Order: sequence, then structure tokens, then C-alpha cells
Amino acid sequence: MSGNYSSLGSESVVGSVPVAAAAEHVLPFQDSNLQTFPPSDNRGKVAGSFQPPRDADDTFSQPAQGSHGGGPDAPQGWQGYFSVVAYRPYFNVDTVDVLERIKDSLFPYQSDFVEKTSHNPDMYGPFWICSTLVFVTAALGNFAAYLAHKTSAGGGEAWHYDINKVTYAAIMFYGYVGVIPLGLYFLLKYLGVTSGLIQLWCLYGYSLFVFIPASFLSVVPWDIMRWVVVGVATLMSAAFLGLNIRSHIKTASERWFIIVVGSIVLQLGLGLVLKLYFFTFFYHDTLKFN
Repeated sequence: MSGNYSSLGSESVVGSVPVAAAAEHVLPFQDSNLQTFPPSDNRGKVAGSFQPPRDADDTFSQPAQGSHGGGPDAPQGWQGYFSVVAYRPYFNVDTVDVLERIKDSLFPYQSDFVEKTSHNPDMYGPFWICSTLVFVTAALGNFAAYLAHKTSAGGGEAWHYDINKVTYAAIMFYGYVGVIPLGLYFLLKYLGVTSGLIQLWCLYGYSLFVFIPASFLSVVPWDIMRWVVVGVATLMSAAFLGLNIRSHIKTASERWFIIVVGSIVLQLGLGLVLKLYFFTFFYHDTLKFN
């Protein structure tokens, strides 16, 4: 059957496929722009042009120059205070940073917390510490009241939880961390002491962490034990706060002693309110139903 076909020449034929390129001709591939591994060391942190606050003397501890707003599309002027992007640098921490600062808050004698966090004060840790305290103190306060009721002489009567503890805990912790540092900031500003508002919020927020484990230990239905636990936690928190404020303003103001004592007294008052309201039980904590 091969005789019925004639070979085609090498000339071009209309509609035919061009002859393939020689085997040695290799088409080069463009260099791909793949991700480089391993990733950078900024895992868990905000990438980009955001930098932590550098100037503690700024009115609102603003980020470094050129980083406010995070880019050309960010709101400028007073509108920036209502933008989430403007506050992103104050949450630029990872788990390691938060755990390190929590550990520092449990060792008040070091008194170098302000110095360590001056380059990057955060609001992430204080926010979650206060949020945890709101629910922990309210829940454990009710549970401790229940145990105290069951172990009392009228343990057979009806008992009802106090939902208002959640509201009062939120007002107490958020209000304390929000208002007291703000007042201290304006006082230091009036005295001419260099300080950052975010730094003070950070310091006060982490100073409350010790009350979280103290709340768990205060569930024990033994009032003397509760006084000891809350008292030790309050002294640790007050010492951490007072020593750090002292190291920060001692050389800047002659009235540093009054400021430090006032801060310690307010912290002791917070611990006293915590003990008396959440972990001290009177007759009105037990509601009777007829």
C-alpha cells in the first residue's frame, strides 16, 4: 500500500504545520517570584510600615514619624483617631512579648518594666487582662458565694447568683485602667514630667494580672485565706506599679514621692474593693424564694 503514496517535498504547502524547531533549541522560562522560605522573624506581628511609638513625650504617644495611619489611604487629622488603622501599632506584639511582660509584672522588685516597654508599649495585654478579670471575678465571685452559702447554717435555702457582678466588674477594671492613668498623665504633664499615655495604660494594665490567679485561689471557702490571697496580690500589684513609676519620675520631679504614694494607695484601694465586693459574703448575697 505504500506505493500509492508519494513523498512530500520540503517546500511550504498551504495549510500545513511548520517544521518544529530543532531539538537543541530550548525556550527559557521567566524567573518565578515565589515566596522565600523560611519566613521572616516577624511571625505574629503586623508587617508593613508600622513602627511602635518612639517618642514618650508626644501628646498621645503617637507612632514614629511616617508610620501614623499606615499609608497614603489612611485618614489624616482628627479623623485618624476614629480609624482602626491608627491604633494598630499599639497591638503590634506577639505571644512571646505578652508573656514576657506578664512575667515582669510578677516580679515587682525589678522596676524596669517602663524601660523595657518604652520602645513598644502595647494595649493588647491590658485589654485582655481587664476582659479576663471581668469574667473571672464575676464568675468566681458567684461560685465562692455559692460555696459559702452551702457551707453556712442556711445552706438548705435557695440561692441565686448575682448577675450584676459582671457589670460592676467591667466598670471597676475598665474604668480604673482607663481613667487613673489618664489622670496621672495630665498630672505629670502639668509637672513637666515626660511620660506617654500609652505607656501608663500599658503599665497599669499589666499590674492587674496578679489578680487573675488570686481570684481562683479566693474561691476557697475560708475567709482568712481569701484575705491573705487578695492582700498578697494587692501588695505585689501596688509594689510593681509604685516602683516603676518611681524609677520613671524620681529624677524628673521633686514631688515624685507624693505621686508614688498616691498611686500605691489607689492600687491598694482597688484590691480592697475586689475583696469586699466579690469575695466577702453577707446575708444579702443569699436570696430566698417563697
